[in-house]
Amino acid sequence: MSEVLRLENVCKSFGRRPIVKNMSFSVKEGEIFGFLGPNGAGKTTTIKMILGLLRPDSGTIIINGHDASKEFEAAMASISGIVENPDMYGYLSGYDNLVIQARACGADPSRIDEVVRMVGMQMRIKEKFKSYSLGMKQRLGVAQALLHNPKIMILDEPTNGLDPAGIKEFRDLLRHLAAQTGLSVLVSSHILQEMQLMCDTVGIINNGELLQMGTLEELTHFSSTSTYRYVVRPMENAMALVQQRLADRIVGIGPDYIDLHISEEQVGQVNRLFMDNGITLYGLSAQGQSLEQIFMSITGGGNVIG
Repeated sequence: MSEVLRLENVCKSFGRRPIVKNMSFSVKEGEIFGFLGPNGAGKTTTIKMILGLLRPDSGTIIINGHDASKEFEAAMASISGIVENPDMYGYLSGYDNLVIQARACGADPSRIDEVVRMVGMQMRIKEKFKSYSLGMKQRLGVAQALLHNPKIMILDEPTNGLDPAGIKEFRDLLRHLAAQTGLSVLVSSHILQEMQLMCDTVGIINNGELLQMGTLEELTHFSSTSTYRYVVRPMENAMALVQQRLADRIVGIGPDYIDLHISEEQVGQVNRLFMDNGITLYGLSAQGQSLEQIFMSITGGGNVIG
């Protein structure tokens, strides 16, 4: 798959305070890239630079093969974005709002019906924008962003304020668009579960730096700790020992097993601890990590919702 977006050593400071530091990553065609980090990590500043709303202090942003600093109009022709919630004319219908936007961006009027179908708004498109739920406003915002047929769409915290049903609908919409049209999506969030369910690739950002990037499988490999399941007997003695010596490492308990979040080097130490205390080990296996565990391992914590 070809690259649609690439950042190379992008930096941005406000005054003497560095906000984004040597940011480098790429997004491929048809990929949903999750930009994950706590509030204040530099996600929105990076997105505003990609969308041309802020100028980088240094570094390069390439959009669909065009250097945004040298070929700004050509670069912006291939990108669209929603920063915060969509803002349209409340007294006009969703359709009329799209007509206005189509004229502004030079899109063919026939494209309006096409994007309305793409986001599943056919039944409500003639109603006034102010009557829409937040989820419907987000869908209309996506339709608006699709009018000029961009290669990549940028979304900053798009599920903020949505209820669980609305979040799932929006997630399913993005995955459908990426799979059916080849649209690339860069979506930022501080909600771990959404990134895990929505994204093909995740970049973890903290304090303005991209700390790690990859698929969940790759991030699990890079992470210094993992979850190991110990099948032990007698369970009562094992639990008492673990709660005394490894309480902060417990991530799960079953009828005959204990899940511990430890490094590969610590596995042998825990084995010895059980043996020295008369506990028999019947099984040991590595378990898949959640994105929350990966994030905590890479960053040491942060203001991120699990």
